[in-house]
Amino acid sequence: MTDIQELLLSRIRDVADYPEPGVMFKDITPLLADPAAFTALTDALAEIAERTGATKVVGLEARGFILGAPVAVRAGLGFVPVRKAGKLPGATLGQAYDLEYGSAEIEIHAEDLSGDDRILIVDDVLATGGTAEAAIQLIRRAGAQVSGLAVLMELGFLAGRTRLEPALDGAPLEALLVV
Repeated sequence: MTDIQELLLSRIRDVADYPEPGVMFKDITPLLADPAAFTALTDALAEIAERTGATKVVGLEARGFILGAPVAVRAGLGFVPVRKAGKLPGATLGQAYDLEYGSAEIEIHAEDLSGDDRILIVDDVLATGGTAEAAIQLIRRAGAQVSGLAVLMELGFLAGRTRLEPALDGAPLEALLVV
């Protein structure tokens, strides 16, 4: 394990039985409260943005906003939020996707992306990959390319990577931590 991985992992708190019994929630708020850890995380993700040739960062609601916006600033790139349906004003482009029990929809302002854009998607956790897969489809429908997907933490036992690799079509999926 690298020094940065040890630092990040030491600032993530396990919360048992949240949001329901049997779930071990990974709480990143202690990491965000520690300026050294948050800076290290931002720098690591910004380096991925630069390495993948991203021209913009897309953050997935809601913790992807917290991580993605400073990454975009650090890398000198624009930031575009992907929000739950009905949260963005004006004309949007939406993408529905299935959840374990039901469905959801995310939206983006299509005019915020162009055919010249290479997008790094940033989120806190990769679980089953449903939201990220919908974001990939949405970005492509808006005419942009996906340069990669970067997350703080991958929950390997949920196999989101297996689901996403075909959708990424060769673009890298990078997780700073795999638990």
